[in-house]
Amino acid sequence: MSRRFRHAALVGKYHAQGIRGVLDEIARFLIAQGLEVSLERETALNTGLADYGSMTPAELGQNCDIAIVVGGDGTMLGIARQLARFNIPLVGINQGRLGFITDVPIGQFAEALAPMIAGDFEEERRSMLEGGVWRDGDMIFEGLAMNDVVVSRGATASMVELKVDIGDEFVANIRADGLIVGSPTGSTAYALSAGGPILHPGIGGWVLVPIAPHDLSNRTIVLPDSREITIEIVAGRDASVNFDMQALASLLHGDRITVRRSAHQVRFLHPLGWSYYATLRRKLHWNAGVA
Repeated sequence: MSRRFRHAALVGKYHAQGIRGVLDEIARFLIAQGLEVSLERETALNTGLADYGSMTPAELGQNCDIAIVVGGDGTMLGIARQLARFNIPLVGINQGRLGFITDVPIGQFAEALAPMIAGDFEEERRSMLEGGVWRDGDMIFEGLAMNDVVVSRGATASMVELKVDIGDEFVANIRADGLIVGSPTGSTAYALSAGGPILHPGIGGWVLVPIAPHDLSNRTIVLPDSREITIEIVAGRDASVNFDMQALASLLHGDRITVRRSAHQVRFLHPLGWSYYATLRRKLHWNAGVA
């Protein structure tokens, strides 16, 4: 059944050149469509757009029923983590090249958004990763990721040795530059450049990708996302962990990173006719077949 939205959150890559005019144009378009518009607070402060209300991400989550995100995939990742617990659908408008998750070109935002606001859209849900770092029995860091959790060596240090357990089962000790635990969304990010496979977003799984492993037999594994992964720092100096853009450096030997499926999912809305495979063709330059 078609439905209209009531209150739109507007989030932008506020340090991008020309973003103020773009956001103002989109806000005015949304208001003309009958929606109330509130800007994310940092977006409003950094662009000087004072004609619309501004709210923190938590306030947007409590008051809005759709979020329009203008920028690139990094901008989307940042706000998606904060809004996922509110179950708000997100629409990505890309300022530059086509993104994997910001798929509406800026020049086509009006023709794409009008039918979506009226209720005509494709919807999909993406899984997320959550976990933390444990030291001497205490959690010292907690993170949420849409793309991946990456454990890596220090900038000037040699490789790290990592002990990997899945659930209660020991998997291996891996000596490498690092290790990526990627979601299906993250399988087309760092994990792909490190030699991992592409996972369709509908798959309930993760990729476990060693980064430049010492033993060439250490290969990527595709895992179900139903069990917790534990990665322990066995050897190596200045190792760090990143949950998307949230980082903790200077991990110590014996520190354990745990990763599990989050209870929250991210909701994306796309224009009717949107295709995941068409996105792959365009983004990865698979030029064979229909554009």
